[in-house]
Amino acid sequence: MRLLLIEDSAELAKWLAKALQGSGYAVDMAHDGQDADHLLFTQTYDAVILDLELPSMDGLTVLRRLRARGSTVPVMVLTARGELSDRVAGLNLGADDYLAKPFELSELEARLHALIRRAHGVSAPLITLGPLSYESVGRTFTLGGATLALRPKEHAVLEVLLLRGGKAISKEKLFEKVFSVDATTGQDVVEIYIHRLRKQLHNSGVSIITLRGLGYLLEAT
Repeated sequence: MRLLLIEDSAELAKWLAKALQGSGYAVDMAHDGQDADHLLFTQTYDAVILDLELPSMDGLTVLRRLRARGSTVPVMVLTARGELSDRVAGLNLGADDYLAKPFELSELEARLHALIRRAHGVSAPLITLGPLSYESVGRTFTLGGATLALRPKEHAVLEVLLLRGGKAISKEKLFEKVFSVDATTGQDVVEIYIHRLRKQLHNSGVSIITLRGLGYLLEAT
């Protein structure tokens, strides 16, 4: 899943981005409000982590402009402000959740994934497709009852395909969702990960098929 992390503290942003990337997310970063507003206008994200105290444009203004453009991307407000009035202001402007600093990384990831799951219309924590199961709270895959060992990017690609709910996704869109905007690799890297996943899923009853002109589709065979 592709995230935008908007945080003015470069040290905190770097630490948090590294932790989220280790969990399989593609993370873009912005350290001020104007850069964040530009990225939100030009790029597509699965979720946004937004600090309120930002230079050049404060977080509430970023949020207000985002919702005024009709975007429904889930937004988690992450800030040192703990006052009730700040929480209410953010929620009234369209924030989906609120987490005050300091926080536990495990809680942030759990809340973040719940937001993404709901945005994809998935209410149950367990998603199944044939013998493939995905426990979305712990973000673990099992295949035929056995844990499926995946590298972070492999996990991210399979997660995107499963959450599509039987709809195809293009190579371009899959690249956008799994790799950050400053990725040095090209879109052909998607084919490498699709190949690796096909080997993992071989003869399992679940396969990734290629639909000409549409992209990739995960289906039970």
